Amino acid sequence: MVASVLKTQSFIIFLILFFITIITSFSRLTVAYGYSELFGKYISPSSLGLKREKLSHLHFYLHDVLSGKNITGIRVVDGKPSTNRSSQFMFGDVYVIDDPLTIEPDINSKTVGKAQGTYTVASQGELSLLMVTNFAFTEGKYNGSTLSVLGRNEVLSTAREIPIVGGSGVFRFARGYAQVRTQSINQARAIVEYNVFVFHYR
Repeated sequence: MVASVLKTQSFIIFLILFFITIITSFSRLTVAYGYSELFGKYISPSSLGLKREKLSHLHFYLHDVLSGKNITGIRVVDGKPSTNRSSQFMFGDVYVIDDPLTIEPDINSKTVGKAQGTYTVASQGELSLLMVTNFAFTEGKYNGSTLSVLGRNEVLSTAREIPIVGGSGVFRFARGYAQVRTQSINQARAIVEYNVFVFHYR
């Protein structure tokens, strides 16, 4: 009789502990999942108004003016003192730009935006730049939208490609590339042609 009662009590205690363990584990999972949902979750692209992806082509000219009137690019770091360079390509120099983007090679033609950011002379053996720049557009349906450029620009090559890594406004979730050709360049200024091909949703 006593043995039977003890077995029953032991079984009841086991069941209580078992259910406590299950409930505690479930509560922990619920809290963890709730925190996870607060931090990040999958959503439908349509919830952001995203529809069919589009491919756009933009064509414009960038004007980088380093001396004379209306300078648009200034050197903020001189790489020579720290590198003791002998390179003719100004290795280590860093420039900040606010360059106009125009519809024609003439700097006085219609402005469609600005190139704002930095470029660094990143090669000792050639005139190669690291571009970290935003194209901020001011014309038409692109007004207020931007494209972000990050990549290598080998200035003296006939044609080169620079990645488009993102954007804002019309160009949210943008991806693509810019095909770049130098129209003219000297110590005072450069005129550069851009053909931009970019996928975006809006």
